[in-house]
Amino acid sequence: MINCLGLLGVISLLSYTAAVVFSPQAYPDYNWMAQAVSDLSAENAPSKMLWSQLSSLYDVCGIVSITAVCLFIQRKLNKTLRIGIHFFAVMNWVSSVGYAMFPLSDSGKAGVFFQDTMHIYAVTMPVVLLSIISLVVIMIGGYRDKQYCSLAICATIALFFMFVGAIGTGIVPAEYFGIPERFSVFAVTGFNAVLGIYLFRGFHNKKVEK
Repeated sequence: MINCLGLLGVISLLSYTAAVVFSPQAYPDYNWMAQAVSDLSAENAPSKMLWSQLSSLYDVCGIVSITAVCLFIQRKLNKTLRIGIHFFAVMNWVSSVGYAMFPLSDSGKAGVFFQDTMHIYAVTMPVVLLSIISLVVIMIGGYRDKQYCSLAICATIALFFMFVGAIGTGIVPAEYFGIPERFSVFAVTGFNAVLGIYLFRGFHNKKVEK
């Protein structure tokens, strides 16, 4: 049963993708190339209801999946991999709770209210930092163990896309901000799905106590 819970990571990714792709239909003036994904779920966004409906499985399935991964890997893999995955789980919890508590106040114009400050500094920054740390640690642990080299490669790809997104949003013109921003958001959700698939497959059923 716990292995089957890994499929919830894939469902989480599909739910998030559906919200990102279809929510703009309820937001007539939304420009996906220029605006962030979080604008779709802002307090006054016309797409907020549709976003909530389409992404209803995103948070809960993602959290259940990564938590099940953490439970399954006890006394398995290697210590470095376990630490990295646990950091990734903490990041998911911070993201799920933090963004629910502090959504953007105004789509496309947020920044003046307390919840906007918390959205950026108390949630987004810790999420980004934890994401980078967890992926780097997973890469180290995975490349040290040939059986989990593929997991390290997936972490490397996810980290690459995160940096592409972070650097891209800083150098592209404002009218194209939304394009690189999506690299970052899908990198994390996608890697959560990857861990879910590994859980479903039992992490190759290898037990290592290190």
